[in-house]
Amino acid sequence: MSTQTPESFEWTDLDRRAVDTARLLAADAVQKVGNGHPGTAMSLAPAAYTIFQKVMKHDPADPEWTGRDRFVLSPGHTSLTLYTQLFLAGYELELDDLKAFRTQGSKTPGHPEYGHTAGVETTTGPLGQGAANAVGMAMAARYERGLFDPEAPEGISPFDHMIWAIVSDGDLEEGVSAEASSLAGHQKLGNLVFLYDDNHISIEGDTETAFSEDVLKRYEAYGWHTQRIEPTADGDVDVPALHAALEAARAETGRPSIIAMRTIIAWPAPTAQNTEASHGSALGDEEIAATKRVLGFDPEQTFEVSDEVLSHARRALDRGAEAHAAWDKKIAEWRTAQPERAELFDRVSKGELPEGWQDALPVFEEGKSVATRAASGKILQALGPVLPELWGGSADLAGSNNTTIDKTSSFLPKGNPLPEANPYGRTVHFGIREFSMAAEMNGIALHGNTRIYGGTFLVFSDYMRNAVRMSALMQLPVTYVWTHDSIGLGEDGPTHQPVEHLASLRAIPGLNVVRPADANETAIAWAEILKRHATDPAPHGLALTRQGVPTYAPNEDAAKGGYVLADSSTEVPEVIIMATGSEVQLAMAARDALEAEGTGTRVVSMPCVEWFDQQPAAYRESVLPAAVKARVAVEAGIGLTWYRYVGDAGRIVSLEHFGASADANALFAEYGFTPENVAAAARASLAAARA
Repeated sequence: MSTQTPESFEWTDLDRRAVDTARLLAADAVQKVGNGHPGTAMSLAPAAYTIFQKVMKHDPADPEWTGRDRFVLSPGHTSLTLYTQLFLAGYELELDDLKAFRTQGSKTPGHPEYGHTAGVETTTGPLGQGAANAVGMAMAARYERGLFDPEAPEGISPFDHMIWAIVSDGDLEEGVSAEASSLAGHQKLGNLVFLYDDNHISIEGDTETAFSEDVLKRYEAYGWHTQRIEPTADGDVDVPALHAALEAARAETGRPSIIAMRTIIAWPAPTAQNTEASHGSALGDEEIAATKRVLGFDPEQTFEVSDEVLSHARRALDRGAEAHAAWDKKIAEWRTAQPERAELFDRVSKGELPEGWQDALPVFEEGKSVATRAASGKILQALGPVLPELWGGSADLAGSNNTTIDKTSSFLPKGNPLPEANPYGRTVHFGIREFSMAAEMNGIALHGNTRIYGGTFLVFSDYMRNAVRMSALMQLPVTYVWTHDSIGLGEDGPTHQPVEHLASLRAIPGLNVVRPADANETAIAWAEILKRHATDPAPHGLALTRQGVPTYAPNEDAAKGGYVLADSSTEVPEVIIMATGSEVQLAMAARDALEAEGTGTRVVSMPCVEWFDQQPAAYRESVLPAAVKARVAVEAGIGLTWYRYVGDAGRIVSLEHFGASADANALFAEYGFTPENVAAAARASLAAARA
């Protein structure tokens, strides 16, 4: 899509009419359903139209085009800001979809949903996260360029594109946006532009109730390029000034950019403009009719779109086709010049893995004590050379999380003084910003063409939780590396010892929590996560130990989520002990004691209950036969996960309170995580099953 320079910028009566059409479509859509957020969509219509029609490179006929710019609407409550532009530009939305706004099964849900509506790049609604998604997309765009075309001059590569985001007061009040914006400035993400809708209104009224800082000075301190534009004399958006600011932001390649744009919410509604009521309530028939009169529309008509306006706006399809064709020519030239990188691009863009990649996976010596976090680190370093699309890091805990894939290559901008700095580096330093790390990882995954992971301590997954939930909601293949997974971390004490976290994370639909028993299960888990990237995309959380645990012989059934690690000496086991992570060794030792007593005991390692539940019923029955009622589950956390697996006669060895600051072995012994206690629980379950 060709863009207009400030000198060639045109704003015709048809452009103005299209903007006013979008304003009134938003008002009518909210009025029809009886709920929603009309005001911001009305005041933002000129800005969104300018981005979609005059500035952004996109092809409405191919919303997944690799060469496109990305657009993020961080204040998802104003979804009609986006829907009206998708409709006008010729995406897959039609007028009937706008009429079905916020109704069951429609393409226009209350907040934009990725994968549901063509042209929606991310699911937004929880404020601040869209801004962080956009930062992640900008990071991914740079890493993608480094994979496929690093030597090209700036702005010349077919992999050069922009990330445009509209952000609101609410987004900038949320801490996650501050975390992400700080990192974006540090990373000098010159391909990122925030348009800040400075409308001074929130649900509780004027933002002076809670928000009075100088936003642009804050962003200047972050290292951003800043601009401000004021409204016209009558209160509308100054479109030529906006266009010039957007183009100036595009031209600023050494820093991310933010443009503060003062708007009047619900402009030009005669009495609703500049009121908090217009933020989240229908305007009412009389106010909408009055607004239509102000704009020269028929007050008796609803959802009015003239053929002339629609034809004019849908010239975006022609511009998109032109831009796409130009990109196709450029990518063809690149393919000829870079055949090996073109082969890599084709593989990566399909989500495929290279032939023989699993040969790089280490196999760990049976019997040796290895912390699963250490095993994970060795696995990442082994996979790095064969999977260049795999990258990631940690929220300032790389040495503890073992997430450094390449110590000689840090993802840092030109000019960073560190000797390992590389704008296309493999190792990401997210900083002590867990929430934004997760939201940025979502943006990286949404951007596509790379595979991202990020680490911190399991206890700090609480900071990340809503972004992890968004990973699951969008079915994004991001991998969370959560280490120090239990009281086994010892002396740091209860502030750092996760207790409720495993069960809490398993409660998130669509998130697969993987807690491997040993180093070899960790390798198998990583392999399964990588295999699922394209075929069954979902977020995964690896819960890994700080302390060493014994290594068992590798068993590929670990990829099924649960399997028989050690079987009973009897044809049918009398009791089953299931465990995860560092507690599997306790189950194995308890089995030895029970077998010595003549009790047939099976040990089931259950690294991922979600994977296990996905297996065929016959397999699950073969591992956990329904006829065996005596069962014990062992996990150093609350027992909530395990009641459905152990049944009425079962017993759970769990931790239903916070830990303490002490040596890990002392804590495990004090809280009952011993072979003796596990064996006692098995005997109690046997007695209950026989009663």
